Amino acid sequence: MAVNKIMVIGAGFMGAGIAQVGAQAGYEMVLYDIAPAAVDKGIAGVKKLLAKKVDKGSLTQEALDATMSLIKPSTSLDDAADVDLIIEAVYENAELKKDIFSKLDAICKPECILATNTSSIPITSLAAAVKRQDKFIGMHFFSPVPVMKLCELIRAIKTSDETIEVVAEVAQKMGKVTVVAKDVPGFIVNRINSAMRCEAYKCLEEGVATVEDIDKAMKNGANLPMGPFELADFVGLDVNFSVLSTLYAGYKDPKFAPNLTLEKLVTSGDLGRKTGKGWYDYTSGEKKPRTDVKF
Repeated sequence: MAVNKIMVIGAGFMGAGIAQVGAQAGYEMVLYDIAPAAVDKGIAGVKKLLAKKVDKGSLTQEALDATMSLIKPSTSLDDAADVDLIIEAVYENAELKKDIFSKLDAICKPECILATNTSSIPITSLAAAVKRQDKFIGMHFFSPVPVMKLCELIRAIKTSDETIEVVAEVAQKMGKVTVVAKDVPGFIVNRINSAMRCEAYKCLEEGVATVEDIDKAMKNGANLPMGPFELADFVGLDVNFSVLSTLYAGYKDPKFAPNLTLEKLVTSGDLGRKTGKGWYDYTSGEKKPRTDVKF
């Protein structure tokens, strides 16, 4: 099966990034969101990122124009009628995702593949919302999509080999390294990363070291580009909490139990960089230790 036209459901940071790498690979991309303002913001964000590359001389204006010409805005799921691949990238809510896929299943042509970018929800549970379960797959990109090289492909219980092959080819054309994982909680990266992050949280609560020193130790001792607390703030503490909750529910293993301090930060609305505060304070425009709370 040839893929020429792709629709991304959700025009947030992840969805816009997927639309960008797809268009740069030459695919016709349709960027959908229920809110017109979100679509406009997503497309403007892509253009802004590419414009910076033009300013630095790493991208030509012609390449920018060609990429942007391939990204079409949409606020109607009916625009999915002629696409070859759907990539859903809305926030982590299983019922919302199932509702979207159920509607798309009735709109899309029979050969269209349905993919979800979920970071933690079991793929088979989402596939159950559609009739074409052999054409349903997990396609997990990492943030920021234009920078991160990996795309995890997750096989639901009925996903066909052909679906895996087609989606792998698409991801690789987008410049991604692909790996195939079974449909288990956390897949590969989030399962391993979450275990490490939970250990960092335990070190903090046991008074082993401060947030800053744990991050400094892991960056300089384990050669990580970001420490576990920095990374949690970058991804979003609400996302981190959701992933841990899913892992804990799936494995019933105490090592994945959501951290109490993390839960309190999420409850208070401190979700990391996107809200100005998380494990660190970003309200000044720079990352600084928090002085208004005691960890």
